[in-house]
Amino acid sequence: MDAKNESILLRSGASCAEISLVGAELRRWSCAGRDLLWEPDPAVWPAVAPLLFPIVGWAREGKIRVGGETLRMGVHGFAAQELFAPGARGEDFATLRLDDNPHTRAQYPFGFRLAMTYRLGRSSLAVSAVVRNRGADVMPYAFGLHPGFRWPLDGSRREDHSVTFERAEEASVPEIAPSGLFSDRRRAVPLSGRTLALDDELVRAEALCFLDAGSRRVHFHSGAGSRLTVETEGFRHWALWSRPPAPYLCVEAWTGHGDPVGFDGELIEKPSMILLAPGQTRVHRVVFSFSGLSEPDGP
Repeated sequence: MDAKNESILLRSGASCAEISLVGAELRRWSCAGRDLLWEPDPAVWPAVAPLLFPIVGWAREGKIRVGGETLRMGVHGFAAQELFAPGARGEDFATLRLDDNPHTRAQYPFGFRLAMTYRLGRSSLAVSAVVRNRGADVMPYAFGLHPGFRWPLDGSRREDHSVTFERAEEASVPEIAPSGLFSDRRRAVPLSGRTLALDDELVRAEALCFLDAGSRRVHFHSGAGSRLTVETEGFRHWALWSRPPAPYLCVEAWTGHGDPVGFDGELIEKPSMILLAPGQTRVHRVVFSFSGLSEPDGP
């Protein structure tokens, strides 16, 4: 079988998860027979839960600068397109690894290792990313998770869903320029206390990016009582994104974000990048957990 079409299946009780070797992407997660991730539609968005590395968001004109050299870099970097090598695994866990190679170094001239571990529970999925600088220079990077959850989560209406933050957050977010860059202008969002009511118009124009958030945990609720919790360690930012009326909501955890409008500096100078010393590692963790109706709705 072509390795590019291979995936790893995890099981824990009645729950299962599937991870593709391409991009180490989570392609399926179900609890007690309830599928929680959206089914991709190439006409809308062909991904399910891509990894974002070594940048998050757009680079100005699709380019980065390293040591005075200009290099091409696509939105969210290249990890989602790379083939990961399988490592240790068991029935309910698996580790996949991406090392720098000629293709990555042509875009990002750093020696690195990105090791992803997925561990499935009966109602949870823990994801950890270990980033290691294998080179001789300080390595700037950003990392993010971009899972698309079903919206609606169950049989309730889309407009009966909400997102609740762990702490009170600023009731405005940066406006995103047509080029995907972050402007100085801000857009008000209808936070009521810590809760953001969801509807199609709220997310139709652009992602809602809560930068330097105080919350390390958010809850995605349905009107029927289902709840999906995302708990993080080692992340600074949250983003909510969809393409209505497509039936998904991405609840994203980021360490970095897109270039500011007008940014023309080196990658190491880009706001919100992590600077990893030679030989150093950094760990980022997310735990997804689900509670709600025990059986799927309908046939």
